[in-house]
Amino acid sequence: MAPIRYGIIGSGMMGQEHMRNIALLEGAQVTAVCDPDEGMRAQAAALAGAQAFSDHRALLGSDLCDAYVLAAPNDLHAGLMRDLLATDKPILCEKPLATTSADCRALMQAAEGRRAPVWVAMEYRYMPPVERLRAALQEGRAGTSRMVSIREHRFPFLEKVGDWNRFNARTGGTMVEKCCHFFDLMRLLLGSDPVRVYASGGADVNHREERYDGRVPDIVDHGFVTVDFANGTRAMLELCMFAEGSYWQEVVSVTGDKARLDACVPGPARFAPDGQERHSEFVISDRATKREIRDVVEVDAQILGAGDHHGSTYFQHARFLDLIRKGHGQPEVSLADGYWSVLVGEAAEHSIRTHQVIDLRELTTTAASAA
Repeated sequence: MAPIRYGIIGSGMMGQEHMRNIALLEGAQVTAVCDPDEGMRAQAAALAGAQAFSDHRALLGSDLCDAYVLAAPNDLHAGLMRDLLATDKPILCEKPLATTSADCRALMQAAEGRRAPVWVAMEYRYMPPVERLRAALQEGRAGTSRMVSIREHRFPFLEKVGDWNRFNARTGGTMVEKCCHFFDLMRLLLGSDPVRVYASGGADVNHREERYDGRVPDIVDHGFVTVDFANGTRAMLELCMFAEGSYWQEVVSVTGDKARLDACVPGPARFAPDGQERHSEFVISDRATKREIRDVVEVDAQILGAGDHHGSTYFQHARFLDLIRKGHGQPEVSLADGYWSVLVGEAAEHSIRTHQVIDLRELTTTAASAA
């Protein structure tokens, strides 16, 4: 079969990670890249061996692509997605779907009746230890799930072109930009929609000495978020973005009446003291036997080396490519999934600022009435 041709819109750090992972897939190639920044555009074109564009509309009109990947800065997603949705090609949109839940709802409406799939890139679902956890849940190893706990202790936000990730106005806030992954996982693992959010956090350590046209970055660098779900379950996120020395970057835990399941994920090798990749682990702590079963989760070194997300970008792309090849079916991560993850992040940002509990049922009812 002819290879599926990809166009990458946004050729910075994450866009180039998508390119490296697509290159590992049989029957897939990047044929076009787009970025208004000359440096990023040149890097991406050299990496992919693709034709380069400075304007996404020229790329869309080139007929060089069978599918599109959107990896531009967050605040550009809503506008770019409107143009992409007007095509008849499959789309993979990097998280977050947009910086506000209102924009997410507008994109959902714009996509109504569209035949080609739209997949929101929630890479953390596809981390191998998280997939082990999900499989164990389906097998009933935890029993009835009652709570999810997610801890991410990591390095600060990296430098990006134009410093766009330093301000809430462009990112949607840390709880949207960084943590939509985790709110998506909570909803997926507990099988229910969130109804209530309370968060506490601050901007106390990172980027305090930085100035951009006299402005100090306003993004949260640590916090706690609790989320209640419609089925009576609950979840908690603990985020710290000045904890580079942590052995595990992420620990995702689901506790049920039979056992606790843990997916333990190391950070990217390039930030490790020795520069070496480490394996992740999957752990079952069984109530009946009072014993812990710990398994190493091995991932191919070439896949690990293609990005910073422990192989998940590759595995997600493999599923997306399979969906394109079939020519029918639904994306595993829908626009609705993207909307919910942004809605919770948006509520967490609001809760941090106001010290209030945010009732999502009121927000979703109001939004439905407005629509």
